[in-house]
Amino acid sequence: MGFRPLSEPKALNKVCSIADIIERLSSGMTIGIGGWATRRKPMALVRALLRSDITDLTLVAPYGGPDVGMLAAAGKVKKLVFAFVSMDHIPIEPHFKNARQAGLPVLELDEGMAHWMLRAAAMKLPFLPTRVGLGTSVVDQPDFKMITSPYEDGEALLAAPALKLDAALIHVHRSDEKGNVLVFSPDPFFDELISRAAAKVYVTSEKIVTTRDLDLPVNARFNLFERSVVAAVAEAPFGAHPTSAAPDYELDLAHLRTYAASADAPEAWAAYRQTYVAIEPDAYLAAIGGADAIRALPKAIY
Repeated sequence: MGFRPLSEPKALNKVCSIADIIERLSSGMTIGIGGWATRRKPMALVRALLRSDITDLTLVAPYGGPDVGMLAAAGKVKKLVFAFVSMDHIPIEPHFKNARQAGLPVLELDEGMAHWMLRAAAMKLPFLPTRVGLGTSVVDQPDFKMITSPYEDGEALLAAPALKLDAALIHVHRSDEKGNVLVFSPDPFFDELISRAAAKVYVTSEKIVTTRDLDLPVNARFNLFERSVVAAVAEAPFGAHPTSAAPDYELDLAHLRTYAASADAPEAWAAYRQTYVAIEPDAYLAAIGGADAIRALPKAIY
């Protein structure tokens, strides 16, 4: 008598809408955002956050971009933990600059420190020892403590504290309904650590496909983290725009410049927010020129 294949439990179907994900978030959370500056940022989720009444966030964005700028401009951020906030071709994110100059509380990290702090949280450790940051003023911030090696060397090391997250927001190229994900771009950066450091991971995907179509035996190197850490996944075509999701599409530099100009005055930000944020995804796609225009964006030169 042969074995009969079991049907997938309904609990493994993690597909929901962006609105459903936002409902699972709340004010006061510590939220980590994946991606790099202008690459693979979960911008559809960020815009949905802006449309919500969620506020008072501790935002963790090691490689911040317009995600940080928009949330800061909207007054959603209580504290920012970051290594840098840039839009690459626009070196300093202007809304971040405005918020920082207005006194936004921050914990500024060296990239290596951010790496080690996220890794400590991902490994469920209280801290990890490191030499990163020693000899700089970064370690003078009150969040850091020193530790002495218990071995013969007796070396003084930085005890990089675990950077624990209540939730992580990640954008990927492909996902199935179970939360298996694929990231095809050559820039996964800290997304796997951000995801493992979070109590809940919420994913937007360019396309949700079957597990068979993911072809995981061949594409295992593109599967950044375990499906078990994923709480929910929402399909969001062009969900990284105006940042890139290469190879699906490139960054929209013209739109990023339009966005950057909105930092010049409160009225400009209000107009940008009304035109591009206070609308649903279908209307956003139309406002930025449609799918064909995004697919035709030229490859950025860095």
